[in-house]
Amino acid sequence: MSQLPGAAVSLAEAPPAAEPSKPLAAQRVQPLRRPGRWIATAVVLVVVAQIAHGLATNSFYQWDRFRYWFLRPTGLDGLLVTLEVAALSALLGLIGGVLLALARQSGSPVLRAVSWTYTWLFRSVPLIVVLIFLYNFSALYKTLSLGIPFGPAFVSFDESKLATDMTVAVIGLGLNEAAYAAEVVRGGLLSVDQGQHEAAAALGLPRVRQFTRIVLPQALRSITPNYVNQLIGLVKSTSLVFYVSLLDLFGSVQTMGSTYPGDIVPLLLVATVWYLILTSAVSVVQFYVERYFARGATRTLPPTPLQKARAGLTAFRARMRREAAV
Repeated sequence: MSQLPGAAVSLAEAPPAAEPSKPLAAQRVQPLRRPGRWIATAVVLVVVAQIAHGLATNSFYQWDRFRYWFLRPTGLDGLLVTLEVAALSALLGLIGGVLLALARQSGSPVLRAVSWTYTWLFRSVPLIVVLIFLYNFSALYKTLSLGIPFGPAFVSFDESKLATDMTVAVIGLGLNEAAYAAEVVRGGLLSVDQGQHEAAAALGLPRVRQFTRIVLPQALRSITPNYVNQLIGLVKSTSLVFYVSLLDLFGSVQTMGSTYPGDIVPLLLVATVWYLILTSAVSVVQFYVERYFARGATRTLPPTPLQKARAGLTAFRARMRREAAV
């Protein structure tokens, strides 16, 4: 019998009802599979494990002699010299770099020309040449004097007595560092938007206050990472003062290596570890300085390593609880 139009479909002919779907909380999202990442991770772990195994098992490194030399007074005295030279050179270089950067942006063509020439010269000449030249400076000028330019001198000094090994090292590194610091500071000042200068001028602030309160705090966010990178290079560059007869960390290691030729490798490892410690300490200071100057530029400050560890541990515990509940 044919079905009349508009008649209802019987219950027996009705399609089966769909099964109720699982609640969203019970559904588990499958992460995207990344086989390339896992392969690269495995390769890197194998290489790192091989390097660590070689360092631990290769008798050529003489780790027992490394432990003997690591805290010896001779090496620690050289380390103190390295710290002193690096600190004084960094201070001299920063002061010189700020003055050169301001002179480069001055309205005086003479100051701009002198600043550009200084930066060009010391960025072109190798540091070892500068140190050796200053070490033999007394051959060119035996005395230094203060007085009227091109006129009589009031006070004279014996250059050979003034130019001690420490003085030569600090001045040489400081002059070289000032050339690079000048470009770092100038780049930071140029990174400040021109509208900030115009707004400060519109408020009627004096030029000095504009620089110290408006321009410099913003420029420091760009200057800090670049200049700290220069400081790390400066710490390593102190190893060159050995060539002007100053026994820093590297010079002490070289001297002890000449006396104990069988311990050259562990002595070099001692210098390597101390340089790693120094540069790591500078990097830690860099992080907190950058975090300090990030205030006002970001909504939230970058987390410290301890905060990152706590957040990672909290996330791991939460994930384990979710997996256990499923």
